[in-house]
Amino acid sequence: MSFEIIPVWKKVDAALKQELLDFWSRNKALREGDQADMRADQAVCIGRDQEGQVCAVATAVLRVSPRLRQPTYYYRQFFDPSQRGQHQTVPFVKRACEVLQEWNAAQAEPEAIGVLAELQNPKLKSRYSTAVIPEAGFIFVGYSPRNFPLFVSYFEGAVLKPPAPLRRARQPAAAMRAAQH
Repeated sequence: MSFEIIPVWKKVDAALKQELLDFWSRNKALREGDQADMRADQAVCIGRDQEGQVCAVATAVLRVSPRLRQPTYYYRQFFDPSQRGQHQTVPFVKRACEVLQEWNAAQAEPEAIGVLAELQNPKLKSRYSTAVIPEAGFIFVGYSPRNFPLFVSYFEGAVLKPPAPLRRARQPAAAMRAAQH
């Protein structure tokens, strides 16, 4: 393994947050600011290279996908370019899913049914083009509004919740006035 995977879910302190901000800045992945601060607080696992530097990060945030209408952890991961192409994607995502499942199962009321990943990276999209990715534990569930493939890894024993209501599309003001008359 080219780096050590360290769970940090719900344990991000000020020092780690700064390391993550520096990591994203160094790699031009996220600009400093509110989005980067918020994303750092969402860290699930980090990767540390032999020198102890952060070289990978997985983040997650609880969301209800309009496609599923169920709460899942929306998952992202980013690797330093020096770590790419070394077959770390699957071990990293599997470890992050384990961490999220363990935390979710320990809650009085589980908040999510699994992990949702939107494949935006062109190389990953071509590499994982089958409907089922058994080595990672993910299955294809459709496309995002941005036309990226969506995959879900369901938690063991996950129980569906009542479907979340669909958001109504906003209508232009002229159409709303016409409908009233």
